[in-house]
Amino acid sequence: MLLWTTTFLASLVAAQTYPPDVVDQLAAASLPKVKEWLAKNPQGNCTLETAVRRKEWMDLTLAQRKEYTNAVLCLMSKPALTSSAAPGAKSRFDDYIVVHVQQTPRNHGSTFFLPWHRYYVWHYEQALRNECGYKGYQPYWNWDRYHKDPANSPLFDGSEGSMGGNGAKANYNGIMIPGAPRPYDRIPPADGGGCVTTGPFKNMTVNLGPIAPILQLTRNPRADGLGYNPRCLRRDINKNSAAVTSAKDVYDVITKNNDTHWFQTVMEGGHYTVGGDPGGDFYTSPGDPAFWLHHTMIDRVWWIWQIQNLEKRLKEVSHTRTMSNFPPSANGTLDDLSGLGVLAPDVEVRELMSTMGGLMGKFCYIYE
Repeated sequence: MLLWTTTFLASLVAAQTYPPDVVDQLAAASLPKVKEWLAKNPQGNCTLETAVRRKEWMDLTLAQRKEYTNAVLCLMSKPALTSSAAPGAKSRFDDYIVVHVQQTPRNHGSTFFLPWHRYYVWHYEQALRNECGYKGYQPYWNWDRYHKDPANSPLFDGSEGSMGGNGAKANYNGIMIPGAPRPYDRIPPADGGGCVTTGPFKNMTVNLGPIAPILQLTRNPRADGLGYNPRCLRRDINKNSAAVTSAKDVYDVITKNNDTHWFQTVMEGGHYTVGGDPGGDFYTSPGDPAFWLHHTMIDRVWWIWQIQNLEKRLKEVSHTRTMSNFPPSANGTLDDLSGLGVLAPDVEVRELMSTMGGLMGKFCYIYE
């Protein structure tokens, strides 16, 4: 077991531009627990040796990063499947925003937050691979690497190997956090907020929303936000939000929250490093391509938390079936169904709990 961990950590170090942080080290040290669980609970052909390894953005080569952003642009060029219900949806990329908008009240602040987003990100990954020829897997954004100055990081510096740049400076009041006590109920604005003019997504058109904007924007022609409302991608890469996403912060979330309720409650914070439009809109946030790296990191953190005690945590869900229990609803269970609307069928939540053998064997991945 020790040899396996040492070998994995060595490969991690060799692949990384950045040295392993405490969360990376915890993940590597925990892999023997996965191997032990698999020995007791075989998952067919899914083993640690055969599992897909999702990698951090800057652990990909420049060519791999460009292949990823080209695949996202490809998805934006393919016709939508949801346009009958959402006239504003113009592409396969937009389909994923439509599903998120339609299911936001059910899949946030509820039992379904973590497992549903695991399904959602995996399905998006499959679309990039199966419809746009992407050969890699969904990368994640290790928040710690860039948290001190995210706008000037390799992730958002506007280069060809980035996820696009920040927006120009725009005046707005910041991001309000409902329910938080003053002065913590507002995240101050940073130095962006305008249109993104550099990087792979500089010519991107945002079609859907807004629904819950943080900027002054033209209203959507439909009350549900699913009408056609073309505009530029706008961003405010906010170091005020990123300040609480260091490796120590993430390590504490993993190690100091021993039950699903508190782990998930804490994990649902920290979504506003990428403010702007649609990134700062609770409903349409998947319309910013950076969303997918962010939520893959959330899945990674959940995965690391789960593998600390697989026997218990693969069977543990919390919260009720509605967002913040409004309207009041029963506690969710592993038997509840969770799906992706027209994109993918409902499955039992239990099928979304494990990255090794979940979804009837279709999930088989770990994080490197």
